[in-house]
Amino acid sequence: MDNLKNLTTEVRNKRTMNLDEMDVNDFLTVMNDEDAKVAGVVREQIPQITKAVHMIIDSFKKGGRLIYTGAGTSGRIGLLDAVECPPTFGVRQDEVIGLIAGGERAFIKAVEGAEDDSNLGKQDLIDIRLTSNDVVVGIAASGRTPYVIGGLEYANEIGASTVAISCNKNSQVGKVAKIAIEVENGPEVLTGSTRLKSGTSQKLICNMLSTASMVGIGKVYGNLMVDLQLTNEKLVDRAKRIITEATGCDYLTAEAYLEKANNKTKVAIVMILTDMSYEEAVNSLEQANGFVRTAIK
Repeated sequence: MDNLKNLTTEVRNKRTMNLDEMDVNDFLTVMNDEDAKVAGVVREQIPQITKAVHMIIDSFKKGGRLIYTGAGTSGRIGLLDAVECPPTFGVRQDEVIGLIAGGERAFIKAVEGAEDDSNLGKQDLIDIRLTSNDVVVGIAASGRTPYVIGGLEYANEIGASTVAISCNKNSQVGKVAKIAIEVENGPEVLTGSTRLKSGTSQKLICNMLSTASMVGIGKVYGNLMVDLQLTNEKLVDRAKRIITEATGCDYLTAEAYLEKANNKTKVAIVMILTDMSYEEAVNSLEQANGFVRTAIK
């Protein structure tokens, strides 16, 4: 394993060497300057992220799952992305999964030593019955977390697709995964605190992976999330507004068609745009693999 002192994520930032003496405004300005660099280095990895998105889309089409795995902040970021996918895109709860070293309780309180157990990374994937159709995305800022490496190695063994997200070049996780996304953000303003720039870059990448993949399997029409789950009043109202945006109808018409469509936003849109019945719209969407634009042609 790489010695920590050789990792960019562990190097001291020369701009904050006297952090404890800095004026608050000055420090926040430096911190903001450092944060502003993150999007640029993520952009450099778009070719690798593109490959990963195609891999995930292919997996979904085969009935596979997107599985994030990580420890500490990295694990929490994967979990954050995973739990937002069902309400945003209408996928099943088990279609996008976030695993964190130490289990769900580790989301709130660190579980000491869990990230150092490579067997635990493997066992957590065994427990969710990992298959060769799945994609495992290992997230590790340092790029050397045993829990993540163990999971990726097991995923490779059974023929699953693997992606690594790290914040150091030539990382251990990157060498194990089939696709390596390595974003070198430079030293943190607080030495070794990878919840800062590293965490920001990881969140940006997870946003890209899940959103672009969902677009690729028909969960979006234009830039509207037409498969959202209507689990509260805010989302019901959003669904009606999405229907008005997608079809040009008024709010009351959207409300009426949403009811006719059994609260399925996508179906309501197809019904309005094609004058189809509920059954016809459902069938058209099935034939179009869920893509609204194809269903209304």
